[in-house]
Amino acid sequence: MKHKNLNSDVLNVNEIFFSIQGEGTRAGRPCVFVRLQGCMLRCAWCDTDYALDLEEVKSLMTFEQVLEKIAEYNCNFVELTGGEPLAQRNAYSFLKILCDRGYETALETNGHADISEVDKRVIKIMDIKCPDSKMSHYNNFKNISHISKNDEVKFAIASDTDFHWALDIISEYNLTKIAGDVIFSPVFDRYTPKRLAEKVLACGEKVRMQLQMHKFIWHPNAEGV
Repeated sequence: MKHKNLNSDVLNVNEIFFSIQGEGTRAGRPCVFVRLQGCMLRCAWCDTDYALDLEEVKSLMTFEQVLEKIAEYNCNFVELTGGEPLAQRNAYSFLKILCDRGYETALETNGHADISEVDKRVIKIMDIKCPDSKMSHYNNFKNISHISKNDEVKFAIASDTDFHWALDIISEYNLTKIAGDVIFSPVFDRYTPKRLAEKVLACGEKVRMQLQMHKFIWHPNAEGV
């Protein structure tokens, strides 16, 4: 079954779990994660390859079933992630429902999927894919016009080449003035945190460095965390 054929109130869910937010400006906060199945990209360093297949049906859940599961955790912070959540058309309306229900709602998205229809109340955490991901040609730079100070733009850095490419993109699109935060994250086991810290300190840009906290707390390849 393909996602586009799902009923209007159904999501293909890979997993729902309660964990510590491991990335971004809200790192360290308890969060309910709803991971949707499927992604249109295949990044070289992807750490969620178990959630990529767009054709695979994992668990078909109605919006109300997902909301009931979220409510079990008694946490007001919810993030829709993937895969790529926006590969499922129904994700747009589900994000609106989360906001309407009063949840602080975040979206982790890959920079290729169209974010123009995402509810303005949603915190968008948007990747821009660097060359070492092998997916940089899929970046949808039109999305930048839909980024606000409520949102974060993230670059996963796997090499010095990625780092300098990211600086060029920041300059070209004036990202530090548009987004709430521009975040550089070292690709785990490919680019050392020390190297990235040195580069960030030397570059003079107003960027934030992050580490993926959950990969230091649990096994780097653990699911459901």
